[in-house]
Amino acid sequence: MKNNFRAVSLSHKNAPVEIREVIALDEGSIHSLLVKMKDFFSITDTLILSTCNRTEVYYSHELDLSTEIIKLIGLEKGLPNVVDYLEYFKIFNKDKEAVDHLFKVSMGLEAQVVGDMQISNQVKRAYQVSADLDMAGPFLHRLMHTVFFTNKRVVQETAFRDGAASMSYAAVELIEELTSNIYQPRILLIGVGEIGEDVAKNMVHIPEAKVTITNRTYEKAKDLGDELGFEVIPFEDCIEAMKKADVVVSSIMKSEPFITKTLVKGMDIPSYKLFVDLSVPRSVETSIEDVPGAILYNVDNIRSKASATLEKRLAAIPQVEEIIGQSIDDFYNWKKEMMVSPTINKLKNALEQIRLEEMERFLKNADQSQIAIIDKITKSMMQKILKVPVVQLRAACQRDEANKMIEIISDLFDLEKVNEKKS
Repeated sequence: MKNNFRAVSLSHKNAPVEIREVIALDEGSIHSLLVKMKDFFSITDTLILSTCNRTEVYYSHELDLSTEIIKLIGLEKGLPNVVDYLEYFKIFNKDKEAVDHLFKVSMGLEAQVVGDMQISNQVKRAYQVSADLDMAGPFLHRLMHTVFFTNKRVVQETAFRDGAASMSYAAVELIEELTSNIYQPRILLIGVGEIGEDVAKNMVHIPEAKVTITNRTYEKAKDLGDELGFEVIPFEDCIEAMKKADVVVSSIMKSEPFITKTLVKGMDIPSYKLFVDLSVPRSVETSIEDVPGAILYNVDNIRSKASATLEKRLAAIPQVEEIIGQSIDDFYNWKKEMMVSPTINKLKNALEQIRLEEMERFLKNADQSQIAIIDKITKSMMQKILKVPVVQLRAACQRDEANKMIEIISDLFDLEKVNEKKS
């Protein structure tokens, strides 16, 4: 039975944020889950992607391990009832479906904000983790490099990534709209991970805003603040800063909400205070909306305004899909050729073995110049003999008849016997 590339996906398309935050995996959990999958199932090609919008596991195996993988996620997250979440997962058990899904996710076609630029970096980091743990074999290496090359083509050949449209940018658009009647709105950014940093950089679109940054690692906030000209405060001072801010944007990773209803009730809100929660798991309690004047938006209800940028991206989707289709075809042509490579190598080794044996047999008394000439002639003959079966094998790949041709050539040249003799 051959290995199939498969995927287990939980995303914003089939699960609300209250489910996604329960399943979301941090860096340590991803590392631990990869090791468990390697130990339990001997999987060599695995990729785990966990963002605010999705948690996905891609893997190669002869068996459908989706339920076992979901149970492992539950074990990792301390969820004894994880099977209750099965309905929220989408399973891709067909090789091409899983590959197609990975391409669409990586290009931003499946993003909440179409064409979101952050996803390509998140996929690269996921791949690096797999490579570091030796969880990426030749198949995944080739697949991911094809994905990265496709991403470059999309950037260079289409308008799909033009402009600044991402979840972070959508948040900034929302802030701009809701603070349009406030002179120099005071905006506090809590957390400067990838999303927080992107929000900070997009604040250029609200030039009159007074932006303050805080982060658990002060140095990281200081570097970003110095670069953008924003005020930076120690993390322990952020509660006090929150009381003064018109807008609080939180993108920190915590297992429990950082901004609670009790905390917000203690603030004096004269008119309204906007809280934007870009964290998954969520870092702001939804119940803060019970507090008069507190307005909360999270990753599921932030929507970018219909802009010229997004319209251009939507118009470019057919072009992006065409590029993806070409890349997938190229990848599967490589995969087919990989299938016949061992047979080609065995045939080369078998013919080379015959050539060397015959040279040794007949050239015992020949001088070096004679040996060199005959070596050159026999190598040339061997290449010409190889040419036809190699061409036929590759042609059989394109016709999906590789197995039949491999069997014929193996029998014809008795490759299994030659290989056993050599070993």
